[in-house]
Amino acid sequence: MKELYYVAIGMVNLPLTIFLVILVLYWLFSIFIGLDFDIDADIDVEMDVEVDMDASSSIDMQDASNTEIKREHAMRTRGKLNVFQVFLVYFNFVGLPFMFTLTAFVLFWWGISMLGTSVTHSYNTTFGFVFFFGGILPALFVTKVFTTPFKAFFKNFNNKGENTLEILGRQGVLTTALSGDKLTTLEILVMDDPIKILVQSKNGDSIPANTTVEVVNELKNKSIYLIQPINY
Repeated sequence: MKELYYVAIGMVNLPLTIFLVILVLYWLFSIFIGLDFDIDADIDVEMDVEVDMDASSSIDMQDASNTEIKREHAMRTRGKLNVFQVFLVYFNFVGLPFMFTLTAFVLFWWGISMLGTSVTHSYNTTFGFVFFFGGILPALFVTKVFTTPFKAFFKNFNNKGENTLEILGRQGVLTTALSGDKLTTLEILVMDDPIKILVQSKNGDSIPANTTVEVVNELKNKSIYLIQPINY
């Protein structure tokens, strides 16, 4: 145990050890503080507000924390995604709660680095960084294998369904200009919980960025919502 401690706080593994501790504290805070105040609200934020999105949408790191891309859509339109978006989809950073996948990745990365530097006694030498950086890719693939079965769990965990969220009529500020068939995400509030939905301009009209818009309709079976400016 003492040797494990020295390996964990060694020059090579210390950054990952600190990051992992922060993530553990995050989950403890979310579980005990969140559940203590409002169990339902905590579950809604983590699970129920997951919104299925077509993979052709504009996805950034913040979007990935609370949106879900259907696998069949991603496979069909993979060519329209940039490299970073493909990375997020392939390694399950999208399709599952982002913090869940991130925690799994950091844990496996830390474990690989710990194992390599412990066996070679390189946790306080520059050679140990070979295992630190070399562990990134294997950790990603292990994370993908580990998290894939959880997709069905998180999908079935939602016993309300996204159709009950009363998205129509909600308002938000558009951060990206829209026109024609272009798609982007819009953040709205549902029961005081922020969620992101995939939106498209109604009738293809041009809508400038930073415009306050309203959700007016939904394209059935696509999880795409039509929006228009408030003063339309």
